[in-house]
Amino acid sequence: MSASGLERVVGEALRGGLVIPACPLALTESRRLDERRQRGLVRYYAEAGAGGLAVGVHTTQFAIRDPKHGLWGPVLELVGEELGRADRGRAVGLVRIVGICGQTAQAVAEASRARQLGYQAGLVSLAALGSVDDDGLIAHCRVVGEVLPVVGFYLQPAVGGRVLSYRFWRRFFELEAVVAVKIAPFDRYKTIDVVRAVIDAGRDDVALYTGNDDAIVLDLVTPYRLGGVERRMVGGLLGQWAVGTRAAVRLLERCRAVAAAGEAVPAELLRAGVELTDLNGALFDAANGFKGCIAGIHEVLRRQGLMAGRWCLDPGEDLSAGQADEIDRVVSAYPHWTDDAFVREHRDRWLAG
Repeated sequence: MSASGLERVVGEALRGGLVIPACPLALTESRRLDERRQRGLVRYYAEAGAGGLAVGVHTTQFAIRDPKHGLWGPVLELVGEELGRADRGRAVGLVRIVGICGQTAQAVAEASRARQLGYQAGLVSLAALGSVDDDGLIAHCRVVGEVLPVVGFYLQPAVGGRVLSYRFWRRFFELEAVVAVKIAPFDRYKTIDVVRAVIDAGRDDVALYTGNDDAIVLDLVTPYRLGGVERRMVGGLLGQWAVGTRAAVRLLERCRAVAAAGEAVPAELLRAGVELTDLNGALFDAANGFKGCIAGIHEVLRRQGLMAGRWCLDPGEDLSAGQADEIDRVVSAYPHWTDDAFVREHRDRWLAG
């Protein structure tokens, strides 16, 4: 398929509004890829109703690219195989998004290899270009977009992102290869910058996805009316949705129904937003600057039996002091957001063969 053809296909799918979990990395105790449990995770997301999966992103651990681990290619291949199996019999396939990192040469190489493996769009991280000016950032994204449709990414600085101005985003949305944007600065001012930029660029074909795990419901029910034009976030590409994916699908359906009806946001949805933010605070370790965010996701999946442990590639990366107690509190308070019963019913089948 040509680049423009791929942009049309993936762009249309993303504009429909999807739940897209950011895929975790399943490891053995020796910190090697646990293929059986990695496949089980993908099967869980597919059967829970996710519309796609993002791989090689922060939640998958950027260190998979380190030559001493050598996991970037194997993980993409394995997940791609499972997504292919999940697509059998589906009228619409799962959207395959790959995280694209590094300086331009590395980013282009990742995009090229990912496209060969069947990935349809690249979520472009600009973290490695910390000292590059807007001209350089735009040139970087343009070159990547010549290989793979681009999903913009505003990653919060606390976990490696950089501040990106309205001026950058306004220019970014002039790139034809852009099909969507993940807005995840965990900051309302910066969130509005991105929405204003896409409106001012006249890009009604760019799908807006929340990545603000601390404001999921708020983003999904809010009409952003700026300059006389209204836009809404149509879905989420979220690390938090690596757990409770089935509940997330139902939440998105509810939020989209409210938006379509043009009705006032019910109090129960606002309460749900508070619950999810509280849950996220524990899982992502907000009290400690998000140091335990990946381990927190792993811990819930470990308790459910989908992961064997919460090991990360960096042996020093684990839960923060007191984080386990916080996770105890929130999963007890909000069991309806974690899919425990659904996972328990199907886990053994997902992990078989």
